[in-house]
Amino acid sequence: MPLLIAIIGIAAAVYFFLNRARNAALMAGDLVDVAKDVQLAARRFGFRRQTNMHPVENVEDPKLATTALAMAFQELDGLPTREQRDQLTMQLQTQLGMDHAAAKEAVILGGWLVSQCGGTDAALSRLCRKVYKLGGTEALQPLMEIIKGSLPESGLSQRQKDAIERFRISFRIPRS
Repeated sequence: MPLLIAIIGIAAAVYFFLNRARNAALMAGDLVDVAKDVQLAARRFGFRRQTNMHPVENVEDPKLATTALAMAFQELDGLPTREQRDQLTMQLQTQLGMDHAAAKEAVILGGWLVSQCGGTDAALSRLCRKVYKLGGTEALQPLMEIIKGSLPESGLSQRQKDAIERFRISFRIPRS
């Protein structure tokens, strides 16, 4: 009887470790797929990472910079839901004239750029400067339309209200 229990125990342990190994392989495959999505999006926008430069500084497409800034704004209230990302994609199509595939890829690459900044507050500062550098004060209006069109039903959080004030300062809009 103890031999039978030992054999069942060994079989259960082998089954458990095989399942863990299979799940680890599936997760690794998912990570590779995410990395490929970012690479494809970067290739579409002509993004090239240079050494000794932050990835945001390498962005030359104002639409991509605006998308990343809108993503950082959304993430101030926590990670956005799929519906919020879909609304953002729709707003990018409407406000910036992007096709659906380009808008989805801009959202993917924009999310990566935000993550490379080490937090949403740092991303907001860095991306505000970049969007202003690429588009000037005129870039604020489409950004605000994108944000307004992709807001959740609950409205703005306090951090998002503070970010709008930071937009005013970064884009050198006088207080009215």
